[in-house]
Amino acid sequence: MSGLARRLLALLLLALAPAVFAHKPSDSYLTIEVKPSSVDGRWDIALRDLDFALGLDADGNGELTWGEVRARHAEIASYATQRLKVSADDRLCTIEVGAQQIDSHTDGAYSVLPLALRCAAGAPARLTITYALFADLDPQHRGLLNLQARGLARTAVLGPQQPMQVFELGALDRWSQFGTYVREGVWHIWIGLDHILFLLSLLLPSVLVWQGARWLAVERGREAFWDVFRIVTSFTVAHSITLTLAVLGVIELPTRLVESVIALSVVFAAANNVRPLVTARLWMVAFGFGLVHGFGFASVLAALGLPQGALALALVGFNVGVEIGQLAIVLLFLPLAFAIRRTAFYRRWVMLGGSLVIAALATVWFVERAFATKLIGF
Repeated sequence: MSGLARRLLALLLLALAPAVFAHKPSDSYLTIEVKPSSVDGRWDIALRDLDFALGLDADGNGELTWGEVRARHAEIASYATQRLKVSADDRLCTIEVGAQQIDSHTDGAYSVLPLALRCAAGAPARLTITYALFADLDPQHRGLLNLQARGLARTAVLGPQQPMQVFELGALDRWSQFGTYVREGVWHIWIGLDHILFLLSLLLPSVLVWQGARWLAVERGREAFWDVFRIVTSFTVAHSITLTLAVLGVIELPTRLVESVIALSVVFAAANNVRPLVTARLWMVAFGFGLVHGFGFASVLAALGLPQGALALALVGFNVGVEIGQLAIVLLFLPLAFAIRRTAFYRRWVMLGGSLVIAALATVWFVERAFATKLIGF
């Protein structure tokens, strides 16, 4: 196996390895409000995730009742607060949890923990948040933070990949807000394994052409370049349209439906590489499914909390970040794929083998999302 082939295989495995964790996305919603004399908050944590971690379903019938949750409130509060640390001006705050409630999000029921943070006297100039919820159980879990301080909103994605983040609470100009949403867009595409696998499934045949019932290498790099350009551009335009419509509230779709169809899009794109139904104009496939992926992006952006005074800036920044993340994937993949496109290794192991693995994982992913269950016990 050549050095180029080894690098391409490593890149594909890097993208596929985390996908074994690709069950229904696990999110929590953390809101912290810094006031002149106090710091308060609210933490919404999915009951399905708490049940997985703590075994809340006492009778094991697969349905959580209010009595089962209420009986474990103290344990839920202890479990959560042990995994969240907040420091104001480098001095650790104590966290007290109030009377817990139950609330519904688009993907199910959540335990709501009111938080009172006891910090040093005076309004802090800097807040440090260390977040480790479910870090030992789900490497793809993320906490969506909405931090309100001095009349400004700051957002961030917390999780195992970025367990500690520092927030300066001084003035925040529009360019800083723009940069924040660019970073969130880049980060989302890199942790959004469904989007990565969908894009890779469309990129795999870009250096090949279907002729005589088999895949053959394209002759010129220009053909592969324009094929990729059309695919990425179509996907970008499509998800930008629905992202904007969803964030503005023009169209709303249930999260479970969106995430399930996204999983199906990955299955279709990967299976099409094994037994092609669409061999030309893959950009149309990218556009069609890109419309659905846009709703997936919107759910993250909306959960982060959009600054109403800078809504357009936030939308543009997040989109720019997503495109930067996509471009990085393309720039890593395409040169390597083009260099070894004539080899049996690429056609059999990378193209066909990789597509089969992606299709199988995405099928499991679809079942988990559509039926709110877990087939992979991580």
